Amino acid sequence: MTRRLMLLDTASLYFRAYFGVPDSVRAPDGTPVNAVRGLLDFIARLVQDHRPDDLVACMDADWRPAWRVALIPTYKAHRVAEEAPEAGGVDQEEVPDTLSPQIPVIDEVLDAIGIARVGAADYEADDVIGTLTGRAAGPVDIVTGDRDLFQLVDDERGVRVLYPVKGVGTLRLVDESYVREKYGVGGSGYADLALLRGDPSDGLPGVPGIGEKTAAKLLAAHGDLAGIMAAVDDPAAQLTPAQRKRLAEARAYVEVAPKVVRVAADVALPAFDAALPRSPRDPGAVAALAERWGLGGSLRRLLSTLQG
Repeated sequence: MTRRLMLLDTASLYFRAYFGVPDSVRAPDGTPVNAVRGLLDFIARLVQDHRPDDLVACMDADWRPAWRVALIPTYKAHRVAEEAPEAGGVDQEEVPDTLSPQIPVIDEVLDAIGIARVGAADYEADDVIGTLTGRAAGPVDIVTGDRDLFQLVDDERGVRVLYPVKGVGTLRLVDESYVREKYGVGGSGYADLALLRGDPSDGLPGVPGIGEKTAAKLLAAHGDLAGIMAAVDDPAAQLTPAQRKRLAEARAYVEVAPKVVRVAADVALPAFDAALPRSPRDPGAVAALAERWGLGGSLRRLLSTLQG
């Protein structure tokens, strides 16, 4: 039987939970646990509504990998709270003060329940998702608030994105028809569109003067990024003088941007069991965490949903 895989872009989801659940939701000692409880409620709803056979919480072992920064130094630069003190270290991301302490709690709770958490040194969660999507033998649901992962949408393989549009309560199902209607390209063309257009939220400059609609038209006319750049060098190709000039001037950026924008598909990952747990891996730890952090109904609902 073909198994349905669900991949969580965990950081994207706990950020949304943090901002979507009031910070008045607190542990007995007064520590905010809104992100923890919001994430648990969200996972419970996802399992209830979509019934995956396998579930993986994909993690950012490195949210701003040095190899991406080396190619495009502005990559996520505006989100750095503190640079790594030594070469090879990980820059500290700007995270709200009351969210940071909740992240280790999320890790502990997921581990105690038995939901696989998977990350890889020097890679982002997006890269883990790209690698696991490529390996999957069956349909894949990617749950993320990051449009970058629209590049993985593939109707033929049953790969779709479940995109939160309001907090974590409402999801938009993103398939090939949605991507094409919204952006003028299919899933496989989204990365090229994004690097041409640029993305201020990730510090990607894009090609000056080439917006989303122009990028889509160029891709429709020339097939892909390589085709567009080949047209720049072909005087007979259908490009306006301004487009030809802008693309030629951005050639150095265009040469390196694909490696930054496209998710990795060949990350070496540790061994893990993706099967959806029906009962907690460590019931004692679950009970202790529930009491320590006042996880109450959120944890009970998730455990009940997992039991089916």
